[in-house]
Amino acid sequence: MIIRCIGHAEFLLELENGMRIVTDPYDASCGYPVTRIAADAVLVSHGHHDHNAVENITGVIHTVNTPGRHDLGDGVSVLAVEADHDDAGGTKRGKNLLFVIEAEGLRVMHLGDLGHIPTAEQLAMLGQADVLMIPVGGFYTIDAPTAMEVARLLNARVVLPMHYRTRVNADWPIDGVERFNQLWGTEVEFLDLLRVAKGDLACQPDAAVLKPVSLG
Repeated sequence: MIIRCIGHAEFLLELENGMRIVTDPYDASCGYPVTRIAADAVLVSHGHHDHNAVENITGVIHTVNTPGRHDLGDGVSVLAVEADHDDAGGTKRGKNLLFVIEAEGLRVMHLGDLGHIPTAEQLAMLGQADVLMIPVGGFYTIDAPTAMEVARLLNARVVLPMHYRTRVNADWPIDGVERFNQLWGTEVEFLDLLRVAKGDLACQPDAAVLKPVSLG
């Protein structure tokens, strides 16, 4: 499996069988250059413009935007667990889906705009994360310290921070990835992409910042 960050909370997962999965595609108002991508499946954690621009994804067969288990075929499935976009039961920003992508013997999680520490029930449904894409910027989502706590609760093997401030959204009231990197405790790697297989998890970094493809 190859995982690339397109920008913000949008990632592209490319599987050995050729299947391509995109998470939370953003629109131009997000600040990042819009990149049109072909994919078999698109996952949408919630209806905000910086996460649901499915019109920028072509060739889509499966759109996952509701709770429950979704079969994508060829032994690939997605579990979507409902959570909140805020720490007030969703009264501020609504609901959010947490995704568990099961493919190639891996459990890859994308937490969308998670706004709170998951409940015991949600954690039980999610299980353990081999790879975890988690927001770290705060304000609209959980912040870096909370992200570290959630990563620990999910026993995440590889953590990929997302939804943080960069030069293209410098006026957003969120933290850059630097705060997460400083708090992490061990060196955070900077990579163009993550190439991961079930058999090489032990060789992977504990945390890595993937260079957004859209920023060149």
